[in-house]
Amino acid sequence: MADDQTHRTAARTPAAAEPHHHPRPAAPCAMVLFGATGDLAKRLVVPALYNLACSGILPEHFALIGVARGEDDVAAWSKSLHEALISFVTSKSGTFNTDRIDDAAWKRLVDGMSFVQGDLTKPELYEELRSALDVAEKTHGTAGNAIFYLAVADPLFGPVIDQLGKAKLVEQTHREGKHGRTWRRVVIEKPFGHSLESARALDADILKTLTEDQIFRIDHFLGKDTVQSIMAFRFANGLFEPLWNRDRIDHVQITAAETVGVEQRGEFYEHTGALRDMTPNHLLSLLTLVAMEPPSGFDAASVRARKAEVLSAIAAADPARAVRGQYGAGDVGGAAKAAYRQEPHVAPDSNTETYAALELHIDNWRWAGVPFFLRTGKHLCGRMTEIAIRFKQAPYSVFRGTPVESLKPNWLVIRIAPGECISLQFEVKRRGPVVNLAAVKMQFEYDDWFEKQPNVGYETLLYDVMIGDPTLFMRADMVEQGWRIVQPLLDAWAAKAPDFPNYASGSEGPKAADDLIGRNGDRAWRSISDACGNVE
Repeated sequence: MADDQTHRTAARTPAAAEPHHHPRPAAPCAMVLFGATGDLAKRLVVPALYNLACSGILPEHFALIGVARGEDDVAAWSKSLHEALISFVTSKSGTFNTDRIDDAAWKRLVDGMSFVQGDLTKPELYEELRSALDVAEKTHGTAGNAIFYLAVADPLFGPVIDQLGKAKLVEQTHREGKHGRTWRRVVIEKPFGHSLESARALDADILKTLTEDQIFRIDHFLGKDTVQSIMAFRFANGLFEPLWNRDRIDHVQITAAETVGVEQRGEFYEHTGALRDMTPNHLLSLLTLVAMEPPSGFDAASVRARKAEVLSAIAAADPARAVRGQYGAGDVGGAAKAAYRQEPHVAPDSNTETYAALELHIDNWRWAGVPFFLRTGKHLCGRMTEIAIRFKQAPYSVFRGTPVESLKPNWLVIRIAPGECISLQFEVKRRGPVVNLAAVKMQFEYDDWFEKQPNVGYETLLYDVMIGDPTLFMRADMVEQGWRIVQPLLDAWAAKAPDFPNYASGSEGPKAADDLIGRNGDRAWRSISDACGNVE
């Protein structure tokens, strides 16, 4: 153990010695948080703002305006947020690296808080909101800049943006002085539509009020350091990019597995399901980072153009190459779990899938013939989000006449959660006079090289909204392409009732998923319960 600790300490030294460019504080602004008393605000948005305050990059002049139907006032609201933050900090969940609240950082947020109560569909609420923004500008120096964060149910996206437009709260005006043109930006949480048709309708509706550069469609997956490192890993290293193509790669697996079920979200999940919930946004976002061509620069226009090229080159999903599942009763982590159909607010004969796996192909020069296998599910045997790239097998002929009976494939694994790491598996000769091979791995872990920072996954994304950088956000055409890809599955699955449940809680998923990936040769899913880059 001592030797291992010495190695880890030494390994961190080079990274610590590298020049590090600290981000500048964002420009003055107010954030209007619709759905301010909801779970998302308490669990993710406000803790992320607190972390930005702790790190010194929250705007020096900042105001937070909560908007909700509830009867809260600003004192009650800030108290509930503080209680939620304390529970996260002291939960030892890994989100924070301290056991206490930074009182000065929290006071910065509280001093800029105000609260507007009312019906989000009524014009009078937006008149009150205008007054609150005016007060924030005069009191906190927000310079007329504002972010409207829609942490509300998706049916309210259109009505809220429509009311913002009618109240002229999203107009961007020119002003004299050092701040120049004011800006107004809108952050929209997923789901952005429920189908290709609904996504197009929502885009058409909100673009009556907003311009595309004002819209930030947020995907918290893209705020994780490991996800953002994919482009750096590919394009900053001369070693890997020459191998990143159909000549060297056999297939790619992208997995987002959860041990939790639907918890108390049955009413929402019944109308969503695993495919809608994860694939058009999260999983396809990861796929674009793996498959995109090198951009001409790291500016938003160049990066998003390359991502859009990938999505447009993906053929629509084939229902014959997709699998759905629903969990039955079982054991997860030693605890007995009920079947999905026994969850609260779920129909006893529900046909909603809690698991989805599919095979996709990219019709371009780099990836022709390379299958991309995507899967996601709930109540599985482990929690992990990873991208696993399997390289083509080396020729066996050189090892004829030796005890070597087979060669294990080389894997490059990018683990996003839990634990951020990148590992490479390869074959070496064992010690001794006989030619025997062993599969080993080299592994990089963020926590070994860099100081751990409090992070809920939203900090980078919120900061990017504040500075107006849309690189990590989806454009309208990208959202629609995602729905185009999965729409055939939605149509086919709606037309035919499945035989559910078809996998036990605590398992790897339905057997049909194994048949899907194994139909062409020796391919198999990586075990969900494995640690980062475990030897296969």
